[in-house]
Amino acid sequence: MIHAYEDSYLPDAQASLADCFDYVINGCGIDPDMAGMLFAQSEWGRQFERGNPSVVAGMSGTELAQAGLADAFLVADYPSPRFEEERSSEFWVGWVLAAFQWRYACSFKEVLSRVPLTELLAWYPLYHEMGQDQFDDALKETLRERRGETNLKRIREARGLSQSALAARAQVGLRSIQMYEQRVNDIGKAQGRTLCRLALVLGCSIEDLLESPNE
Repeated sequence: MIHAYEDSYLPDAQASLADCFDYVINGCGIDPDMAGMLFAQSEWGRQFERGNPSVVAGMSGTELAQAGLADAFLVADYPSPRFEEERSSEFWVGWVLAAFQWRYACSFKEVLSRVPLTELLAWYPLYHEMGQDQFDDALKETLRERRGETNLKRIREARGLSQSALAARAQVGLRSIQMYEQRVNDIGKAQGRTLCRLALVLGCSIEDLLESPNE
């Protein structure tokens, strides 16, 4: 997996996003789901996930939040940052979500459009004392369950072919086709000859079989 930025920046990135969510939601009173999607759709969110050093490590969470709010014209007067010894659930969500995005190189929009921030906040009692791996596993499974059919499955079924028939005609392993359709394996990382064989049998282009980054 190629990460957007060096792991040495990750603690700063986690702290920044954690403080950002805590400030926007608890300090400014913005609805959590609106706060999440505002960040995910903003240029600041895109620069964050792309690993722009001036954003992931060069801005405090409050600065990141205020930049996003200014772009959306949601707040006229910014409240002072909150300082509390006990971390909020909003802080926790920002912390683990930043690590998840870095680990799996997904977009915040991809995650939060399927699992809203309010739902992640509801995970806090169960997961906040567990490790990052447990949170990641739960989020990956939830995202997998909520994705629609893959392009491969949709096109195969439109051609009236079973998985076995496609495997035989394309000379591609049945298990490989099953793994691509279940999104266990990324079809975008399949060998070129595998994609060519599938596309030829299905009468489509290779691009038709690939998944959008936001799917």
